[in-house]
Amino acid sequence: MTHSYDPQNIFARILRGEIPNKTVLETAHTLAFHDINPAAPVHVLVIPKGPYVTFDHFAAAASAEEIVDFHRTSAKVCETLGVVPGDGYRAITNAGKHGMQEVPHYHLHILGGKVLGPLIQR
Repeated sequence: MTHSYDPQNIFARILRGEIPNKTVLETAHTLAFHDINPAAPVHVLVIPKGPYVTFDHFAAAASAEEIVDFHRTSAKVCETLGVVPGDGYRAITNAGKHGMQEVPHYHLHILGGKVLGPLIQR
């Protein structure tokens, strides 16, 4: 599948410094920041700095260094914000129309700080 990246999406603009964010952690390949419309007491978005659209795009096309950095940064975010096993947290990524992806730039939601309920309502 071909992934078409829109360089004008809001996360690309954040990465270019055109839109401010409340940074939690930044590395050479990854940026983590607080969601502007949090769905939980802790709601952080972790994004790669490269132009990836979805999880499968990132997993297939990113370099090993980018992939390791993204996952290690995500772990550090969980540790830093105290959303670790015990009380727990949820890590979610959405892809495409059926996955309800709102921004066409791969991102991981890390949510915690309260009981989040079932993932899908039936």
